[in-house]
Amino acid sequence: MRIFGLLFVVVLAAAACHRKSSDAAADPTAVVQVKTAIATVQAFEEKVGSIGTVSARSGHFASLSAPAPARIASVLVSPGQHVNAGTALVAFEQTPFITAAQSAEAALLAAERAYERTRRLADAGIVPTKDAEAAATALAQARAAAINARRTAQLAVVRAPISGVITKLNASIGASADVNQPLVEIADLSALDIVFSVPPSDAAHMAPGAAVTLSAGANAGGEALGIGRVISVGGTVDSATRSVEVRAQAPPGARALRIGETIFGQISMGTKPRAVTVPIAALVPVGDGFKVFVVNSANIALSRAVTVGRRTDIVAEITSGLSGGERVVTEGAYGVEDSAKVNSTK
Repeated sequence: MRIFGLLFVVVLAAAACHRKSSDAAADPTAVVQVKTAIATVQAFEEKVGSIGTVSARSGHFASLSAPAPARIASVLVSPGQHVNAGTALVAFEQTPFITAAQSAEAALLAAERAYERTRRLADAGIVPTKDAEAAATALAQARAAAINARRTAQLAVVRAPISGVITKLNASIGASADVNQPLVEIADLSALDIVFSVPPSDAAHMAPGAAVTLSAGANAGGEALGIGRVISVGGTVDSATRSVEVRAQAPPGARALRIGETIFGQISMGTKPRAVTVPIAALVPVGDGFKVFVVNSANIALSRAVTVGRRTDIVAEITSGLSGGERVVTEGAYGVEDSAKVNSTK
């Protein structure tokens, strides 16, 4: 009997707790503590973020290889070394080049003599004119071969075509070199660009001179490098990435960049003079879109779907669904139910 009595007391207590909980949920005076902000109409700079790579500017980079298959006789530089235009970098064994040049010169001399003899005979009517024409063709070919041999002999020593730093060296004494094998790469580190790949739809709104907020690394949270400028926007779409190349320069006061370094850029696409903006914290994801909670004069938070345009790390542009001057929930928005009464602080 005592056990039955205890069970009855427990049931009554549970019912009382449930009734209190239901009453609290139904209580229209229940208040949710939140923070709010006013939707502001202001100038809004549209930006698009992109990850870029530092590369040498066109005309300030050289990749050099052997002029013909040869064996490396000496390597005269080392990686990281600064060189001036004309500096000797790599020398090949000279004998094959000298022999080839001498052979070409001998062939040219023979072709000149053959042409002169054939021309005299043709003028005298002893041989057909076509023989003289053939001799002239052979002479032209011999001259071209001799010129090429002289040039190749001159290139038996690879020299720097520009002033810069040796960024790559793939040459060892005694090794064979091929014309398709890059031996030395030189870059002018004072002329570096940051190359971004952006969607064609965004590239259409970019132009040379546009500001680019630069940060080291793959996101905006890296080391700040200042405000750079777009110097060119590609006119074609890359067939592999389906993107457009945008080149930018870092500001003069930025730290030295390195080829291959990853840089994050926020590229300006212009400024809207009157855009409705709210803090990022006000946006609540709903499926593929967003909503905000608008607080009315009675401090009731009403859910409203909005269309979001561009965003920064701080604010978002609202292109439809909200007007300037309306108050929206920011901190606490994820815990608010539609039509809830709120107690707000700014």
